[in-house]
Amino acid sequence: MAEVDFSASIAQAALNVARSARARAILLYADALAGLEAFDRKNRGPTDLILLLRDAEDRARAASVTDQLLEVPPFELTRMGQIKMGVLLAFSNRLLAPGERFVFCVGPPGKPIDTLMVMQVGEEYELVHSVDQPRLTEHIRRVVFQRVLSLALQLAVEGREGKPVGAIFVIGSYRELEKFCQQMIINPFKGYPERERNILHDHMAETVKEFATIDGAFIIKGNGVIVSAGTMLRPSVAGQRIPQGLGARHAVAASITASAKCLSITVSESNGTVRVWRRGQMITEIERAHASPQGPGPQLLDHAMG
Repeated sequence: MAEVDFSASIAQAALNVARSARARAILLYADALAGLEAFDRKNRGPTDLILLLRDAEDRARAASVTDQLLEVPPFELTRMGQIKMGVLLAFSNRLLAPGERFVFCVGPPGKPIDTLMVMQVGEEYELVHSVDQPRLTEHIRRVVFQRVLSLALQLAVEGREGKPVGAIFVIGSYRELEKFCQQMIINPFKGYPERERNILHDHMAETVKEFATIDGAFIIKGNGVIVSAGTMLRPSVAGQRIPQGLGARHAVAASITASAKCLSITVSESNGTVRVWRRGQMITEIERAHASPQGPGPQLLDHAMG
């Protein structure tokens, strides 16, 4: 049976729902809809439009209808994974605030939109638990958080040399983190000038991926400087609200964020799920799309994480 493209109808429905729900914004991946003019200012009124860009070629087309543009890692995620990624970046860039309502249009990876969702930031724990959290990047540069999140997703999707990789990235105040850290191996970043070991430098991506295969955590300052790899964490406070079935890597990632001013990002070796932890609890998880015999499928998340 031939696929039917409902994207134009869903776009119109999104505008109607946004008006009736008094939504702060409509979020949409720019490459999922050919006709972005449906969302221009005269059609959407006071509702903001946040466009997510997986490809730099979409920027010119997207800029014609809005100036609220966010670049996202170009990986295939489940529908809910796409939503979580978009909301997390919008929240960290202060385009959405706790309690605000928004409309999200999304579709299967690489295909037109076929789903419309209305949500409120922080109201649904499986989205982004943030209402009782301080600003997401309180002690971290936003660009650093986004770079580490992108690297975590690369590891989740690609692994290393064809093998799955698990990892922990801890980002924040090293002055507070230092007392909870112990090296398991000789620190491969020790002795290099800070300007040469900043996560924001393009040449560091392959280095980080290589050292992700060793046990232990990456410790990264809020400005992006990598302090160490292969680091054992010994937090003083236990984490909370850790979903059942998650192992020691996730427990320590939660606990370190309860012990110091930091944020941690984990990559699950078993299924490639990326999770973000703050103040002792998971604030969101992002699942990649898994291939099926017919190609990538939607594989909606249907479980709560509370």
